[in-house]
Amino acid sequence: MNLNQTVDAISKISNDDLDALLCLVNQASNVLLIGNGGSNAIASHISVDYIKFLNKQSIAFSDPAMLTAFMNDEGVQNAYSEFISKMSNKDTLVILISSSGNSQNIFNAAKFCVQNNIKFVILTGFSKDNSVRSCFKDSAQLEYWVDSNSYGVVECVHQIFLHAIIKN
Repeated sequence: MNLNQTVDAISKISNDDLDALLCLVNQASNVLLIGNGGSNAIASHISVDYIKFLNKQSIAFSDPAMLTAFMNDEGVQNAYSEFISKMSNKDTLVILISSSGNSQNIFNAAKFCVQNNIKFVILTGFSKDNSVRSCFKDSAQLEYWVDSNSYGVVECVHQIFLHAIIKN
């Protein structure tokens, strides 16, 4: 990871996007955060901080027993959609995090949100026309894309973006 690339990507975070994220989180009764791998770790960290510092009901789909049960019963591609169906209500905000923007389970979760009128945010990186961004940027309440092909850069910026609304 190149520090200059990371700093450059962070400098592109706009106050308008942060204000929009804070507004969406504040309006939600609960926040579900979903991602794979490093993005799942980000989701878990941010969920804790939204509970602690924003007094927001929040959960990341990161419990190993629950993850493997849903993956076994629903398939990897549909596990997140099923989790959203069990944990959401009309005032839920789902935050979907995918560095590449090409994870099928994240794509299916966004599609589920659209089909069920659930508010969602997408955070992606890599190609500007990745599948999640291309198909759902107009349906999402907020879409944030990091212009980098480095997992390290994209993951750092996603975490900073999600964390920047916490004022403590």
